[in-house]
Amino acid sequence: MGSLFRSEPMCLAQLFLQSGTAYECLSALGEKGLVQFRDLNQNVSSFQRKFVGEVKRCEELERILAYLVQEIHRADIPLPEGETSPPAPPLKQVLEMQEQLQKLEVELREVTRNKEKLRKNLLELIEYTHMLRVTKTFVRRNVEFEPTYEEFPALDSDSLLDYSSMQRLGAKLGFVSGLIHQGKVEAFERMLWRVCKGYTIMTYAELDESLEDPETGEVIKWHVFLISFWGEQIGHKVKKICDCYHCHIYPYPSTAEERREIQEGLSTRIQDLYTVLHKTEDYLRQVLCKAAESVYSRAVQVKKMKAIYHMLNMCSLDVTNKCLIAEVWCPEADLQGLRRALEDGSRESGATITSFMNTIPTTETPPTLIRTNKFTEGFQNIVDAYGVGSYREVNPALFSIITFPFLFAVMFGDFGHGFVMFLFALLLVMNENHPRLSQSQEILGMFFNGRYILLLMGLFSVYTGLIYNDCFSKSVNLFGSGWNVSAMYSASHAPAERGKMALWNDSVVRRSRVLQLDPSVPGVFQGPYPLGIDPIWNLATNRLTFLNSFKMKMSVILGIIHMTFGVVLGIFNHLHFRKKFNIYLVSVPELLFLLCMFGYLVFMVIYKWLVYSAETSRAAPSILIEFINMFLFPTTATSGLYAGQPSSSSSLVLESLWAQEAALGVHLLSTCSGCCWPSPRCPCPCSSWGSRSSCCGCTTGAAASGSAGGYTLVRKDSEEEVSLMGSQDIEEGSTPLEDGCREVTCEEFNFGEILMTQVIHSIEYCLGCISNTASYLRLWALSLAHAQLSDVLWAMLMRVGLRVDKTYGVLLLLPVMALFAVLTIFILLVMEGLSAFLHAIRLHWVEFQNKFYVGAGTKFVPFSFRRLSWKFSDDRA
Repeated sequence: MGSLFRSEPMCLAQLFLQSGTAYECLSALGEKGLVQFRDLNQNVSSFQRKFVGEVKRCEELERILAYLVQEIHRADIPLPEGETSPPAPPLKQVLEMQEQLQKLEVELREVTRNKEKLRKNLLELIEYTHMLRVTKTFVRRNVEFEPTYEEFPALDSDSLLDYSSMQRLGAKLGFVSGLIHQGKVEAFERMLWRVCKGYTIMTYAELDESLEDPETGEVIKWHVFLISFWGEQIGHKVKKICDCYHCHIYPYPSTAEERREIQEGLSTRIQDLYTVLHKTEDYLRQVLCKAAESVYSRAVQVKKMKAIYHMLNMCSLDVTNKCLIAEVWCPEADLQGLRRALEDGSRESGATITSFMNTIPTTETPPTLIRTNKFTEGFQNIVDAYGVGSYREVNPALFSIITFPFLFAVMFGDFGHGFVMFLFALLLVMNENHPRLSQSQEILGMFFNGRYILLLMGLFSVYTGLIYNDCFSKSVNLFGSGWNVSAMYSASHAPAERGKMALWNDSVVRRSRVLQLDPSVPGVFQGPYPLGIDPIWNLATNRLTFLNSFKMKMSVILGIIHMTFGVVLGIFNHLHFRKKFNIYLVSVPELLFLLCMFGYLVFMVIYKWLVYSAETSRAAPSILIEFINMFLFPTTATSGLYAGQPSSSSSLVLESLWAQEAALGVHLLSTCSGCCWPSPRCPCPCSSWGSRSSCCGCTTGAAASGSAGGYTLVRKDSEEEVSLMGSQDIEEGSTPLEDGCREVTCEEFNFGEILMTQVIHSIEYCLGCISNTASYLRLWALSLAHAQLSDVLWAMLMRVGLRVDKTYGVLLLLPVMALFAVLTIFILLVMEGLSAFLHAIRLHWVEFQNKFYVGAGTKFVPFSFRRLSWKFSDDRA
């Protein structure tokens, strides 16, 4: 819990990696995820770094693996994904793995190419078979008119598919036959008529079945056509038109005997192609099944190897010592783990000289690390969405675990709706190890990632629903009402008491449409309800007036408590960063202003609740009027809540304003004196508003070294020197920040700018307290809206279904209940829940966190293999 309250302390470490052990050491660091590397080669392009060749080799391996995965998915082979990730491959096995993958890729591409070629030939032969079958009925020629010359060469001498009817020797009447796409027939016919000027005769017919296109693989409808033409020039034009329309041209036999021989040869070749293609597919599937067994581990190893070389490119090369130097941010609690990882990497490589590390001093602001688990991760993500916390400042996520679901529940207070949300979140929590839930990316993935937030929001909504006594817009009478109606009848009281009280009788009950209970009558009000609001208020006509008053005051009280707590947390920041002047000049005046103004408003609300009873409630003054008179300083005497209220309220206003002005004056005086009388240890005037990591914009030599890059600019002090230097600074009463200001010059001090900044801050805080307090009234507004929507939904559906007679009531009630459940889920749970969720975020980001949270830090991103994605969907080409 200590790390969740404040980010962990970080240190800058220098790693000395031997050339032969650098790969193994980074592999061990990547498995543990302890450090964040700094780029020491910022001025060097990515193509000029030392390990750019190894990175390209890893990218080539990734390309091969992506091709393998694509082919495995195309063959519908299940791709096993292992639960454990193998370590990065040793350098000795990298070349062997690369050779195996390249050989496998070449083999797969060759087999796939042969398969596609066989498949294309098979489809062409099938098309030719259908063409011969359909064109058989187009032209019927007698035997005596057949030409005596040989129109077709032998099948064994020339290729059948490359033959054209225009190659006939001495023929003047030619034929062109083939297949064309169904949608191109009309345009094709018109083009033939226009170009050939009527010297062609085209006959076509539609195939009964759809065929697969050999080029594209698309299953489409085809038309078989036969074109007869006269003359060689017309034949060339017909052929060119067929090419333009992407027709599949096949030779047309001249005799019936030749047609029969061609069909017999085609059937034999098709059967042989089916056999060869089947064997090729079996062999290809065997190769892919064997590759699928190891493709997951290979992909993981290649990604890890590529990440290692990316980190090595951030290191600086020490040519003299023949080693690599890296600078990393590491949590102080993980320094021992860092040393062990370096030792393990050196031991695996078999090097005689082990790699080692050194911590170095720096004035740069470290990254922010806040360790979370599956319960606190959601709340931390809400805070990080506003801004990553500055280094070592108070983390609001720890308190948001309670305040966030509670403020949500104040706006979503319904026992029934909260219980449904709780059950849904509980179902997600109980099945959190299910792979489909953890890998979902859409809306269900968002719900799953925030399952513990939903669980607490539903649980807190159940509590606030009990307080409001609201369950699907209806009240629940658990302990019995504290109001007694029978005590209002005149018959229940003595004759002497009847004249003093406005009691009921039978005539009053008959004539009055609305009756009012008088709590001052003895026996009417028997005491408060044990938990929450009395259920009798659900029947009252002034229920909305009562709930509005209660929820509005409750919202103001909760808001002021929440903001006061935020100002108090700012004191912890000032104490940690040793800004004690800010406690007296910032936090204390802010607390005085907030408590004297709005804390007094809370006091008046609670005082009125406790002091005034049902008998004296009519004489109670209005809190709103009294709060306004507090700032107007009225000259006429008012009754007030208590004796001496005008003088005490006026003194509180003057005290809050005096606190702000005094703090502003003292702060400016101290800043001006610091400018005119500089300290001998730091000649630059440091304002109390300044940043903790810099002094009036000064840059120290150690801070500049990191941005320049390179091992020669980094201090290589040992840990003993750092500890001695730190103890010496403590004895002398200085800090490393002050030491960094010794050899630098400071910017010119501008008193006018400081004055304007402080005045603006004071005015902004005073006005912000008013606007922030009014902003918490959204708790009341959304709670009222949720209750009224629930009431309207009940009145429009369930009340209608329950009032139907017994004959049709059962049949109508079932669809009414189903519609009521659907509308409740989508309107009241999803839409209203999302609205309350967003408003709760707004109250935390603007009204609460701006009192103490800066959120100007950078997140600690360690070098860890767990951050890599192992999903094969990312590898598909």
